Amino acid sequence: MSISRRDFLKTAATSSAVLAVGPALLNSKAFAADDILVGGIHDLSGGLDLYGKPMADALILAAEEINEGGGLLGRQIKLITQDPQSNMQQYTQIAQKMALGDKVAVVQGGMTSSSREVIRPVLHKAGTLYFYNTQYEGGVCDRNTFCTGATPAQNLASAIPEAIARFGKTIYVVAADYNYGQIISEWVKKYAKDHGGAVVAVEFFPLDVSEFGPTIQKIQAAAPNMVFSALVGGAHVSFYRQWAGAGLNKKIPLVSSTFSHGQEQKVLSAEEGNGIVTFASYFETIDTPANKAFLARWHKRFGDDYPVVTEFASNTYQGMHLWAKAVTQAGTTDCMKVIEALETGLSFDGPSGKVTIDPQTHHVKVDARMAETENQTFKILKQWDQQASTDTQAVCNLIDNSDTNEQFVIKP
Repeated sequence: MSISRRDFLKTAATSSAVLAVGPALLNSKAFAADDILVGGIHDLSGGLDLYGKPMADALILAAEEINEGGGLLGRQIKLITQDPQSNMQQYTQIAQKMALGDKVAVVQGGMTSSSREVIRPVLHKAGTLYFYNTQYEGGVCDRNTFCTGATPAQNLASAIPEAIARFGKTIYVVAADYNYGQIISEWVKKYAKDHGGAVVAVEFFPLDVSEFGPTIQKIQAAAPNMVFSALVGGAHVSFYRQWAGAGLNKKIPLVSSTFSHGQEQKVLSAEEGNGIVTFASYFETIDTPANKAFLARWHKRFGDDYPVVTEFASNTYQGMHLWAKAVTQAGTTDCMKVIEALETGLSFDGPSGKVTIDPQTHHVKVDARMAETENQTFKILKQWDQQASTDTQAVCNLIDNSDTNEQFVIKP
């Protein structure tokens, strides 16, 4: 059965909502003087909460695991989690408070590229280490920032030619109207052209748009071999429902780089979602001992009825453990010494597989996967091991230029 968005939020928020009062607990001296404070900035409301809640829960799980193992440097981790409500001004204010007021050792958070780009300069200036744990368009080059999500070279470079081989050469793109959607559409054009394909049309949609009838009619008229979706957020789930309602889910293949990150396969019925192909580094159906053990711990902590663990949750969990491993190696939480430890090429064997820091870019090597939606879960079709962010490597070299502090817009 499909679940409603309201039911999902009620189920997935159980522990995350509690941590939204972190600063109030801090003020009431709930934290010991020698606790290591970790900041989490995740959307628990405001339209992107389907993405943010699993990330916040992943941070909880990782912190509890570290504490149960004796903590870090003989100290316990305490989380301060705040909900920016998908509002950029609140992102800025929360980042400033965490860095300058709470003096957290690291911030793990941000969802969209715009949220990252309001957090990142604040944390860079304050000297507070930052982990950004979502898939994005690439190009961030900042010694203070580490990115654990895949860039286009880590998923689309393999997935687009594979999709062309399976479905055909003409592609109609529908994407969210912000940095990620706009830039990713250019990468789809590049990878399609490189492999004998072509993008016949691109349409962008603000995050609050939920009516896609006219676009679906245009797609029917264009008759592409496939549709590529980079839609994002709760409102955009309507596209998939309207697509199925028009009967096109049985006529034109639909592939996506974002489907699954927001629990779309659970919000839709099996009939509406079946057959959609998506690309990610993590799916719950990864058949490895590490992932099975991770899921067992997750469900023991959050309940057997937790809807689904997402790629962004997996990234956040892995980002937290990478940071903790670096603190242990450095013997301190000092930002620069932890950065230097991470730059030794630290690895962590997590639920998505091995993730390894690239010292040049502060991104990670990841396993990329292509999967098909089947009865509200994913059947993995193909895997590409240890993909590097070669797109970002082309513009970013923090070994030679350690003072770099910007996001390069990479031209495909």
